[in-house]
Amino acid sequence: MAINDDVLVIGGGIAGLTSAIAAAKTGAQTRLVTHKQSTLGNASGLVDVLGYAPGEDTPLSDPFEAFEQLPDDHPYSKVGADAVRDGLALFDDAVGDEYLGDHAETNALVPTHAGSVKPTARYPRSIAPGLASDDRDTLLIGIDSVTGFDAPMAADHLDAVGVPFDVRGETVRFPKSFPQDADVTRYARALDRNEPTDDGPVRKVLAARVDDRLDGEGRVGFPAVLGDSRHETVRTELQDRLGVDVFEVPTGPPSLPGLRLEDALYEAAEDAGVRITSGNPIVDYDADNGRVEQVLLDRLGSEVPYKAQQYVLATGGAVGGGIESDRDVVTESIFGLPVEHPDDRYEWFDDDVWGDHPYTKFGVSVDADLRPVAGDDVQFENVRAAGSVIGGYDFATEKSGCGVSLATGYVAGNTAGELL
Repeated sequence: MAINDDVLVIGGGIAGLTSAIAAAKTGAQTRLVTHKQSTLGNASGLVDVLGYAPGEDTPLSDPFEAFEQLPDDHPYSKVGADAVRDGLALFDDAVGDEYLGDHAETNALVPTHAGSVKPTARYPRSIAPGLASDDRDTLLIGIDSVTGFDAPMAADHLDAVGVPFDVRGETVRFPKSFPQDADVTRYARALDRNEPTDDGPVRKVLAARVDDRLDGEGRVGFPAVLGDSRHETVRTELQDRLGVDVFEVPTGPPSLPGLRLEDALYEAAEDAGVRITSGNPIVDYDADNGRVEQVLLDRLGSEVPYKAQQYVLATGGAVGGGIESDRDVVTESIFGLPVEHPDDRYEWFDDDVWGDHPYTKFGVSVDADLRPVAGDDVQFENVRAAGSVIGGYDFATEKSGCGVSLATGYVAGNTAGELL
C-alpha cells in the first residue's frame, strides 16, 4: 500500500523544512522525507541573504539593493525580492525570539572564529552582543582543548580588518577534562548540567578563570559551546558572574548554533503538522505523462511507495548529496535531472585556486515557477526545486545560501500547497 500525502518534500535542510512548513500552512497534508542528517549541523547558524554583490569584496549594507545586479539565472532573479521577504518572515515566525535581525533589512556584521567579519541578515541571540558595529572593547576567550578557535589569532585578524574596538585574545583551560576526541557537544552538555568539578560547579569555575583575564573590556566572546538545550541560562549566568556581556563566536563543524537552528526548525515543522519520515533513502521513482507519480523509499530492503500530488526537491547541492558527478557528467541524484556543465571536466574549475570556479554554480535549471527544466522543456509538471540543488549562483562567495533556501523553499512549498 502506498503512503499518500498532498505534498511530499524531499530533503531535511533549511530549504526542505521551509518548503514543508510553507506547504502545511496552506492546509496541505505535507510529508518531509530525509535520508541523512542535514548539513545544518556543519553550518554557522547565521542566516545570510546576500553578503556581497557580484565581483565586489565590500560587504553589502542592504542586500536588497544589490538584487538588480544579479544575473537572470540567479535564484533571486527567478523568485523576486518579495519571496525573500516572505521566506524571512516564515523563518522569523518559526524560530521566535531565538534569532535577531528582523527589525531591519540591512545586514549585521558578525565576527567569526577565523577573525573575519561576516555580513548576515539573521543571527542567534547568543551572538548579538558581539556584533562588529558595537564599539565596546572585546576579550575573546579560547579553550585550550577546543580546536577550531584560536582566540589570540582571531583577535589579531579582527584588529587587522579594522574593527572599531580594541580586541585581544586569551586561552583558558576548561574546568573539566574530556577525551581528546570529544566534540563541542560534550562541553555544551557539561555547561547545560553545570557539572561538578573539584573546584565547584563548572560554570562558576569557568567564569572565575575568565575573570582573571579581564582587563576592563565591556564584553567577552567564547567559542560556541555555551550549552545546548539551556544555552541562554548558561550565557546569562556567565554574564552575571563576569559583570559584562557574554556572546558566542560562530565556529566550524560540528556547530552548536547550527544544531540549535535545526532543532528549532524541526519543532516548527512538527507544530505546523508536517509528517516527518527520516532515515530511509529514495531509491527510485515512477513518472507518467510528465508527472511524478510516486517515489520509492528503501525500508529494510523493501521498496515502499510514497505518493503525492506535488513534490518539492530540496536535497542540497554537491555537499548535501543532491548533485552527483563522475569524471564525465554531473546530474541530480533523485530524478536524474540534467545539470548544465561543460563537456570538458577541466573546464569545471579555474586554474587559480581562488578563481571563479564554474562548478560552484552547478545545479538544476528552473523556470520562474521553480520547475526543473532542460532548455525550455519542463521536466516534471508537479516537481519544484528549492535551495542549493538549484544552479546559477555561488552561495559561498555571495554569502547567500540560507536566503536562497528560504526564498525558494517558501515559493516551492507555498505554490505546491496552493495548486491542490
